[in-house]
Amino acid sequence: MKNKLILTFSLLCSFVLFSQQDLQNLTLQEAIDFALINNRTAKNATRDVDAAYKQKWETIATGLPQINGNIDYQNWLKQQVSLLPASAFDNTQSIIDVVNDYFDANQNNFDVNSADGFIPVRFGTKQTMNAFVTLSQLIFDGSYIVGLQSAKVFLEISKNAKIKTDLEVRKSAINAYGNVLLTRESVNILDRNRAALQKNLNEITRIYENGLEEEESVEQLKITLSSIESTLNNTTRLKKVAYQMLNMVLGIDINTEVNLYDNLETLTAQNIDLGIMNSPFMVENTIDYLIAENDKTAKALLLKLEKSKALPNLSAFVNAGYNGNSDDFNFLKKNQKWFGSSLIGVTMNIPIFSSGMRSASTQRASINLEKAKDDLTETEQRIKLEIATAKSDYQFSIEDYENKKRNLNLAERIEQKNQTKFFEGIASSFDLRQAQIQLYTAQQEFLQAMLDVINNKAALETALNQTLNNQ
Repeated sequence: MKNKLILTFSLLCSFVLFSQQDLQNLTLQEAIDFALINNRTAKNATRDVDAAYKQKWETIATGLPQINGNIDYQNWLKQQVSLLPASAFDNTQSIIDVVNDYFDANQNNFDVNSADGFIPVRFGTKQTMNAFVTLSQLIFDGSYIVGLQSAKVFLEISKNAKIKTDLEVRKSAINAYGNVLLTRESVNILDRNRAALQKNLNEITRIYENGLEEEESVEQLKITLSSIESTLNNTTRLKKVAYQMLNMVLGIDINTEVNLYDNLETLTAQNIDLGIMNSPFMVENTIDYLIAENDKTAKALLLKLEKSKALPNLSAFVNAGYNGNSDDFNFLKKNQKWFGSSLIGVTMNIPIFSSGMRSASTQRASINLEKAKDDLTETEQRIKLEIATAKSDYQFSIEDYENKKRNLNLAERIEQKNQTKFFEGIASSFDLRQAQIQLYTAQQEFLQAMLDVINNKAALETALNQTLNNQ
C-alpha cells in the first residue's frame, strides 16, 4: 500500500511538472495549439458537436422498435356497484337471496328488495394487477423523415460552429499573445528611457549646482522623467492584465505564470507575407457562408416539416401481458392465478381539418425560408467586403510598419543630436524635451505597428478561413 501511494504521488508530481513545463517558453504557435484544446469556449464547442451526434442518434431511434413495460395495480377502497334488471333473470328470488347473503357477509346494509326491481352486483375482485410489455414500430411518418434530415443538418451546424469558434479562439490567442509582447517591450523601453533620463537629470543638476545651467533645464527634465515614470507604472500594471487575458484565452487560471518565447520583431518578420493578398479563395468555402447556408437548409427543412404534418402517419404495435385478480394482496404468492393475453394492432392517424392552422404554419415557414435566402446573399456580400477590408488593413499595416521603423531611426538620431547640442549649450532644454517626446512617441508607434501587422494578418486569415483549412 505504501509503495502504491509513493507511485501515485510521483505520477501526480510528474503530471504537475509536465503541465508547468508546457507553459514555459511558450511560442505563439504553441499558445494557439494549447488554446484550441484548453480554451473553455473551444471545449464547449466540442461538447456541442458531441451532443449533436447524440441528438442525431436520438432522432434515428424514434423510428426504430420501442419496447415499454407497464405494471398496473388497483385496489378498490369501496368497490363499485352495478345494477342489473331483476326481470332479466328466471329465478329472481334466488338471485336476490344470494346477493343479500353476500352483502350481509360483507357488513353492507343494503336491501335488494328495495332496489326497485334491480339487482346490485359487484363485478370482479377488490384488487387487480396487470403486467404488460408493448412492442411498437413506426411504419410511416413524414415528420420522422424530415427529422432525420434535420439531425444531419444540425450536426453540420455544430461542426461549422466549432470551426468558427476555433478560428475566433486562434485570433484571440494571437491578439492576447501580441498584447503581452507589446506591454513587455514597452516596459523594457520605458525602463531604459527612465534610466537615460535619470542619468541626464543627474548630470544637468550638477551643472546647475555649479552655476553653469539654468534651473529651467533641470525642471524640464524632471517633467519628462515624471511623465515617463507615470507611463512606466501604468504599463507595468497593463502588462499584468495582458498576461491574465492571455491565460483566460489559454483556458488556465489567470494567475498562472506563463513565459513567452517569441518577441515582436521576430513575429512581425514571420507575418509579413504579401503572397496571401493574391491567394485564391471562394466565398462558398468561408465558414460564415457555410453557417448561413446551413441556416437556409434548416429553414427549408422546417418548411418540409410543416407540409409533412398534412400526411397520415402509420404505426404498429404488439402487446402481451398477464392479469391477476384477488380480494386480498396475494399477487406475490405461488398459488396466485395469472391470465395471459396478447394483442396486435395497427394505428393510422389521418389529418383532416385544422381550421387553417397547418396552412398558416406552412406559410410562416415559407416566409422564413425566403428570409434565409436573402440572409445568405447578404452574408456573401458582407464576406467579400470583409475580406477586401482585411486585405487593405493588412497591406497598410505592413506599409505603416516600414514607415514607423524609419521614423524611429530618425527620432533616435534627432534626440541624440539634441542631447549633444544641449550639453554643449547650443540647444535649449525645451528643444531637448521635444526631441525626447518625439522619440518616445515613435517608439510606441513602432511597437503598435508591429502588433498591427500580426493582428491584421490573423484577421485576414480568419476572414479567409485559410489557416484551419490548411491544418
